[in-house]
Amino acid sequence: MLPFYAATLFAVTLAGLMLIFPSEALRASLKGVSIWWDVLFPALFPFFVISEMMLGVGIVHFFGTLLDPLMRPLFRVPGIGGFVMAMGFASGYPIGARLTAQLWEQRLVNREEGERLVAFTTSSDPIFLIGAVAVGFFHDAALAGVLAAAHYGSAVLIGLLMRFHGKPGAGNNAQPVPAGSSGPISGRGLWQRAFDAMHEARMKDGRPLGVMLQKALGSGLQLMFVVGGLVVFFSVVMEVMSSAHIMNLLYAGAESILRLFALPAPLAEAVVGGFFEVTIGSKAAGGAAGIPEIYKAAIAAWVLSWGGLSVHAQIVSLLHQTDLRYAPFAAARLLHGVLAALLVLLLWEPLSPALSVWSVLPEPEVTRPVSTLLRHTLPAAGTLFAALLGVLLLLSFLLSFGKRGMNPRSR
Repeated sequence: MLPFYAATLFAVTLAGLMLIFPSEALRASLKGVSIWWDVLFPALFPFFVISEMMLGVGIVHFFGTLLDPLMRPLFRVPGIGGFVMAMGFASGYPIGARLTAQLWEQRLVNREEGERLVAFTTSSDPIFLIGAVAVGFFHDAALAGVLAAAHYGSAVLIGLLMRFHGKPGAGNNAQPVPAGSSGPISGRGLWQRAFDAMHEARMKDGRPLGVMLQKALGSGLQLMFVVGGLVVFFSVVMEVMSSAHIMNLLYAGAESILRLFALPAPLAEAVVGGFFEVTIGSKAAGGAAGIPEIYKAAIAAWVLSWGGLSVHAQIVSLLHQTDLRYAPFAAARLLHGVLAALLVLLLWEPLSPALSVWSVLPEPEVTRPVSTLLRHTLPAAGTLFAALLGVLLLLSFLLSFGKRGMNPRSR
């Protein structure tokens, strides 16, 4: 009953603060709507639709079969998780959670596999990391390289660590083995099994492409309104808490933690803001005056990797119909943030000579969503998705051929 009473007290307190500060609440609501329309809608909606279409026609199952020799031994997830990883890295949170929930609904992953998958495929998209944070907030495109290396590199490390989550073999009997997954190698070869998996998934879905597209558009719009509502909600929460000077108490606590780790105390505003919302925390880190750039970048990496309670709420809303638990995800997010910040500190000097190649990056026009979508979001996400998927496929083929070469029966 304690969580219920705590939630009730928070709701009553928030309602009271909104009545005391109505103009601030309205201003924060409009700001949240602007962030949703100008930044999140063009960045997320196309990928909600595309991912559902790919799942319906069986393309996800095709790549899942090809990636199975890599994903199972490294991350203890089915090969289909490699597609989720590439799509999540390319399009940002909460696409990885959305795809994971769909895989769970189709019984392609069990609870432990789903928890591992959503833990390391939840990441920032490259447009926000490079364009908004490095170029827009820090006014230094050269930071994009070290931020990307720290953020995505630590995400892979989280995936390797999460393979120890859950008991060996736990839950494996709870779900049927998906088509094309690893098992005894047949004489038809990996490619043939991948095409068989795609055909089987398409036949099992059975919907005409027009109906599939209509359903994808409808569910995508529904999810976007959920995401928008959560962004507006947390924007109002932070604004009324600031107006009531409650945030000052949080700033004092964050300063104590920063001093404990020998980090500049003025970055407390960025830490607290990033704890609630990624955009606010990243902007505060970039705008901190008189702080060495390396520490500002480390805090920004923590903010991007933690994701903010706004993103956490989006993930929970996507997973509420599954049996996936929030606690492993929250622990992975916290560890991801710490590892990303440490990687920034470790990689700062080694990557400094190579950072100048990022200085030519243009700043996305965040106030023009259609232009941002066509000129920045889709090209950058498509390039990253294709590159990451290609690397994963290459590694999977090498592992598959290596195992065959070491297996005397395959000769």
